[in-house]
Amino acid sequence: MTPTPTTAQTTEQPSPAPPVAPPAAQPFDAATATPAQRLAVGDLLAASFALAYPEDPPLSPAQEAQGLSHQLPTERSVAFAVWDGPAAIGYARLGFDTEQNTHLGHVRLTVHPQRRRAGLGRALWTQVETAARAQGLTTVTFGTGSRNPAAEAFARNLEATPALPMRQSRATLADLDPDLLTRWQTRPRSDPYRLHIWTTIPDAYLTRMADMMMVMNTAPRGDLDQDDWTITPDMIRAWDAMIQEAGDVRFLMATEDTRSSQIDGYSEVFWHPDRAALVYQGATAVRPEARGQGLGKWLKAAMLEHVQAHCPGARAVQTHNANENAPMLGINVALGFTPYSTFTEWQLKLG
Repeated sequence: MTPTPTTAQTTEQPSPAPPVAPPAAQPFDAATATPAQRLAVGDLLAASFALAYPEDPPLSPAQEAQGLSHQLPTERSVAFAVWDGPAAIGYARLGFDTEQNTHLGHVRLTVHPQRRRAGLGRALWTQVETAARAQGLTTVTFGTGSRNPAAEAFARNLEATPALPMRQSRATLADLDPDLLTRWQTRPRSDPYRLHIWTTIPDAYLTRMADMMMVMNTAPRGDLDQDDWTITPDMIRAWDAMIQEAGDVRFLMATEDTRSSQIDGYSEVFWHPDRAALVYQGATAVRPEARGQGLGKWLKAAMLEHVQAHCPGARAVQTHNANENAPMLGINVALGFTPYSTFTEWQLKLG
């Protein structure tokens, strides 16, 4: 007679479900993607920004989509996206230059806030790292902000090095000291310097401004494995075209030495009417041989007054400074800029 099975003999524990692989990262070419695909990536970038900076003016998905194809004539890029139906839930882009710093690439990687911790970031990184090696790049960089702690954790998991720590600061326009701005703009009676304000650099100054912009090579770069950049008039005009297409307003102030016609200092800000509350400070630089004459203070003070007068709805100005850039930090602190968050440029060597 066949024995009756016991409960222990007939009851089986259910097998654990096999892990679900994350959706694959697929090549994404902004030039050939459909408008809907580009907009989907724009939606992703806007959603990620909104999580990190909920109090800031939101990004426009359409404008983010438009910027996906922006690059200089000598730049190239390789991008990947992760899709869930028509929605983009992950995006990564590797950019690099074909003529300068040809060993170096810069990565932008974003995963939708609701789809994180599922392996999408690692899948995207695998693709961009493979692409970087295929291009012969030996170093990649990327940035993270303290408003997105998960990004810094991801960087450390990659064993990347924090090569350039920076402080992100903001100044409230209504709190600026008008007397200080006036004092910093007061120049000697025999001052040889003339102040220009442009939205587009005139052709007659283009070569001189390209030379001036290369002074940014003297700015602190921490441990970044980066050579000096050469700026050309063609590059400036390419930037102009991208700024115009994005709908941004760029104000650039420059100090010209009337004795030599040389540009010895400049500062620029960027403002968009659709995100009017926040103005972004771009580069500020003074030639080493022209420092000590108050040109940096003059430029910064004059620019802040110009923003107050010509950026309706603007409430604050935001800037980034390397932690080791004591002179510029000192100017900004005196003007009323206070710490808002931190930003780190990370570096990873591809051994």
